[in-house]
Amino acid sequence: MTDVTLTLKKSLRYERPAIDKGYANQTLHLDLAGLELAVAPVTAQMKDLFIGGKGFDLWLLWNAVAPTTRWDDPENALCIACGPLGGTPAYPGSGKSIAATLSPLTGAPIDSNVGGYFGPYLKFAGFDALAIQGASSEPLVVVVDGIDQKVEVFAAAGLPADAYALSDVLTARFAQGKPRDVSVVSAGPGARHTFFGCLNFSWYDPKRRRARYKQAGRGGVGTVFAHKGLAALVARWDAGISIDTNRPADRERLRKVAKQHAKEIVELDPKQNEMAVIGTTHLVTIMDDHDLLPTHNFRFGSHREAPNLGQAVFRRLFDPGYDGCWMGCTVACSHGVRDFVPVSGPYAGRKVFVDGPEYETIAGCGSNLGIFDPHTVIELNFYCDAYGLDTISVGTALAFAMECFELGLITLEYTGGLALYFGNRAAALEIVHQMGRGEGFGKIVGQGVRRMKALFAAEQGADPKLMGDIGMEAKGLEFSEYMTKESLAQQGGYGLALKGPQHDEAWLIFLDMVHNFMPTFEQKAEALHWFPMFRTWFSLCGLCKLPWNDIIPEDNKQTPEPAKVMKHVAWYAEYFSSVTGRESAPEELIRMSEAVYNFQRVFNLRMGFGRREHDSLPYRAIGPVTELEYESRAGRYDQQLAALCKLDVAGKSTAEKLALLRRFREQQYETLKDAVYQRRGWTPDGVPTLATVKRLGIDFPEVVALLAAHGVRA
Repeated sequence: MTDVTLTLKKSLRYERPAIDKGYANQTLHLDLAGLELAVAPVTAQMKDLFIGGKGFDLWLLWNAVAPTTRWDDPENALCIACGPLGGTPAYPGSGKSIAATLSPLTGAPIDSNVGGYFGPYLKFAGFDALAIQGASSEPLVVVVDGIDQKVEVFAAAGLPADAYALSDVLTARFAQGKPRDVSVVSAGPGARHTFFGCLNFSWYDPKRRRARYKQAGRGGVGTVFAHKGLAALVARWDAGISIDTNRPADRERLRKVAKQHAKEIVELDPKQNEMAVIGTTHLVTIMDDHDLLPTHNFRFGSHREAPNLGQAVFRRLFDPGYDGCWMGCTVACSHGVRDFVPVSGPYAGRKVFVDGPEYETIAGCGSNLGIFDPHTVIELNFYCDAYGLDTISVGTALAFAMECFELGLITLEYTGGLALYFGNRAAALEIVHQMGRGEGFGKIVGQGVRRMKALFAAEQGADPKLMGDIGMEAKGLEFSEYMTKESLAQQGGYGLALKGPQHDEAWLIFLDMVHNFMPTFEQKAEALHWFPMFRTWFSLCGLCKLPWNDIIPEDNKQTPEPAKVMKHVAWYAEYFSSVTGRESAPEELIRMSEAVYNFQRVFNLRMGFGRREHDSLPYRAIGPVTELEYESRAGRYDQQLAALCKLDVAGKSTAEKLALLRRFREQQYETLKDAVYQRRGWTPDGVPTLATVKRLGIDFPEVVALLAAHGVRA
């Protein structure tokens, strides 16, 4: 390996503040163009209205950009924050960072919730959030050293290109013999060449003696990172963190509620989902059993070979041992495969450790591509991380390209000789390597589904209407890996999500389709209000949402609202109150999120989005597009036409029935929009009303002026 050279370009000495009730009470700002470093205070308004984490990110981003700013403009900011509850080792899932920026895929704000140690270390080093603007012509490494109380910016030469090797080098370089004191954020070569680059956030695993990774995957945050010339961010802090490090307002109250939640998880996880052993792989067989596992570009929801990708297989493949991506988390679901040997690419024939795969990667880079070999999925997982690529967008974009190839919409010559039929493992791996190198057809796939649709129409004469139906993106973001054809609530969860079809806002598919908890439009609208608000709250505070509803109390089914797991919601209210000293009941947590959620909708509007037309979905998310899809579930669809549409389907062709079903389902989705907009306090065009922004305290003059410019007045 070439010798690594780091040349100091800029430094800032600072006095680290004492953490007070979960806050450092200041933010760090870096302009890469002029290498300017500045520290700014966190105002009372920021804490009252935006809480922390994603809220701080959005506020800093709002003040950094203009309505005309695009993702690759220097003023676009990449923001990373933790939250007031983040960094508590006693409470399960309390080690999250939240990254936000203007997305290369959507043009609107994107946020991604990620594990690893960086966010808590950044806060304890003295900064609730970091905002980076500008761009550098040379690779830079930025180090926030909370132990020595300095921020340093280095010009870097000779660094490894891929995220695995890079994090290893920088962890060793800055650890001073204590590798657990260091967390590294990096992208990879694929992030430079695609629009869906991810960020790898590291933590050091002492048992396995290696830096390990979680990914901020969605929307191209890694692409912005790479475009700015960043090679890495490094945070250094003393890993001897305790319940006192956040200096909570009421230590004993915090200790009590943390002990309750951690104890419950230890007792119940082995009886429920075994996340400490198999992570999220249990979802594969559950989704397949309920016809919800995306297969062949979301055409189908199950496959006979799906068990090859399920929990029984990964129970054998995962390396046993503690796998928490934050200190003391009892969910401990971040598993990996030891001594895996790739068969392709730069690591071919070498033993590597692979972090993952998790459910989204298995479904996206497995079943949705027609690949049911776990070893290929593991290799795709490894190289996506190494190259800095979002596995969800990789899987969904490549699945779209495969269907276009099989339908004859693109040719073998156009793909560079790659036969992109479903199940072609070698071709899938080659596409990922091409993304890493910025070459061939992989460079086209790396632009995302929305751009591929335009390119295929212009360069191959492909049918735009058909591609609009089967191209699984909304707002420019590729779908995460759940079938939604039979769940109107989950269609709303995807289509009405602020950043695009990502399940972290509203995962309602089981509640709607399996349990039938919300049969009316009003009930669906209520769920599409409450669940996005509560899920948003986790990203405000620096938390993982898995402890909330993936391991549940044994008596939860007997409670009035089992879907909400209200016992845990009450615990989270206790947690927030005990750390911040801001006494908050469960309903207050929802109001906190409402303010930030509506502010983000207004932010979307400011950037040219955020109206009803932008909440549309490709038809495949709503119903069957092709005759093959209809006929594969003909009994189901015929019954729906007869029962719901009051139609006699006897003697009708499949094409006629497809058209009738489409008309019914598209109207249902539009009716759902109306109900959700009304419940959220938005206009029929999907814009927050003046009364709503006033109620939530976000009626800033620029917000009121923006609403007025779109016809929204008192």
